[in-house]
Amino acid sequence: MPPRVPPHPGASSPGVSARMSVAARRDTAPEVALRRALHAQGRRFRVVYPVPGNRRRTIDIAFTRAKVAVFVDGCFWHGCPEHGTQPRANSGWWAAKLAANRARDEDTDRLLREAGWRVIRVWEHEDVATALARVQETLGGVPRRP
Repeated sequence: MPPRVPPHPGASSPGVSARMSVAARRDTAPEVALRRALHAQGRRFRVVYPVPGNRRRTIDIAFTRAKVAVFVDGCFWHGCPEHGTQPRANSGWWAAKLAANRARDEDTDRLLREAGWRVIRVWEHEDVATALARVQETLGGVPRRP
């Protein structure tokens, strides 16, 4: 079980609060781009599909028959080693929050693998063609429809 995050201390400024409140949680540009590429290859999938064993969590792109779960992770929110940043304001709270996010990702991967799913994690900065190739390879490589 991921660690609990302490209560948020409040935004460091009204501008930060406004930016964070409109940040997309789903249907981000990288996620939509990957879905479009998969769909163009003839792949059909479910979006925001509940994780077996924890229905409060969801899979970004789920191939239910093949039991393949694809997550498109944001560099900031999931701690990308290449592009992840640590905010200076409320730094202690953010460190705990981002660590809890990574722990939750690991727990979600474990739950899915225990249920017989294969998990693919794609960083938001990854090239769509590269991510598409990884998914196609996991699903069996050949597109279903040209």
